[in-house]
Amino acid sequence: MSKQIRTARAVTATALALAVSAVLTACGGEGGAASDAKTRTTPSAAPATQVKNPLVATFDGGLYILDGVSLEIAETIALPGFNRVNPAGDDTHVIVSTDSGFRVLDAAGQSLTGITYPGAKPGHVVRHAGKTALFTDGTGEVNVFDPADLKGGTKPEGRTYTSAEAHHGVAIELSTGELLSTLGTEEKRTGALVLDKDGKEITRNENCPGVHGEAAAEGETVAVGCEDGVLLYKDGEFTKVDAPDAYGRIGNQAGSDASPVLLGDYKTDPDAELERPTRISLIDTATAKLRLVDLGTSYSFRSLGRGPHGEALVLGTDGTLHVIDPGTGKVEKEIPVVGEWREPLDWQQPRPTLFVRDHTAYVSEPGKRKLHAVDIESGEKLTSVTLPKSTNELSGVVPGH
Repeated sequence: MSKQIRTARAVTATALALAVSAVLTACGGEGGAASDAKTRTTPSAAPATQVKNPLVATFDGGLYILDGVSLEIAETIALPGFNRVNPAGDDTHVIVSTDSGFRVLDAAGQSLTGITYPGAKPGHVVRHAGKTALFTDGTGEVNVFDPADLKGGTKPEGRTYTSAEAHHGVAIELSTGELLSTLGTEEKRTGALVLDKDGKEITRNENCPGVHGEAAAEGETVAVGCEDGVLLYKDGEFTKVDAPDAYGRIGNQAGSDASPVLLGDYKTDPDAELERPTRISLIDTATAKLRLVDLGTSYSFRSLGRGPHGEALVLGTDGTLHVIDPGTGKVEKEIPVVGEWREPLDWQQPRPTLFVRDHTAYVSEPGKRKLHAVDIESGEKLTSVTLPKSTNELSGVVPGH
């Protein structure tokens, strides 16, 4: 990806202008006319041309599949309902969470496959150590598979585990074959347990109220968020890192193999209809210490990411991408990307969203129907396009995890 982005950056200004012009023409320009790209509704044979490093953006009624360099729409797929998208873990596929369960999208081939994981309330999708774990909230079922096996066109053989009770949870398989999965019910979530590769429980910890989200740091320390800090797991043991406040919720985290420090959000008002925090948390998994950094701007749960060298990235409501040294907490760079925005009360409503792949940060701007690609290191805006419809979620393929 990095090589292709750098190649695109080296193209002359005239060629880049022509590429962007072609995108705007296909999308109907600012007037919002329908895209010229074909609209598919059912699984079909892959077209002759594969999309390179595709991105996938959701809109009300379907999915856009876009070229990862030009951001040109390659295909529009009709898919009603509220859909969510996550990388499957290879260079071809994206997992789509639909009303009826998880579906596998061949993003490079521009079509939905016949591979499905049915179940009510499909939730978190986690990639780690060459495996992908799906957690279905409505059933408590966990499905783990090797994403490389998706290319066969049939459902991969994999590992399954069913939680004692259904809940909004998450699971991750480690390189050792251990499976960490959350504990809870529909009314109350309490912590996590770990199973060995044969499914036998190794350990558990129920000192993590409201457990939500996960991330892995350098050295394969795994964290899940709590309403009073985070819970770390490494080498068969749990360690609790307490928040400095009695209620200090870290419900969303972002990790990097290049850093022992995890990036998390931080909320302190349990009674807020929607808290708009300005502080983020940095959790050092080597020392089990937590640092808070005030950015001076709020952000949303779709604002967190990590750069190619472990940089902590936060897309603020000030329209700026804040690049933070996770070791010191210092904001090293501020990259203007979009206009100022305000997080909506309903979490399913569109808001600017950050998706990071290698050296590039992709940022959506739903209010203007725009999508931007930014080089994290230089701060240069590589490409911007206007799409036919306002988008909601943004993701893409991320191989080699």
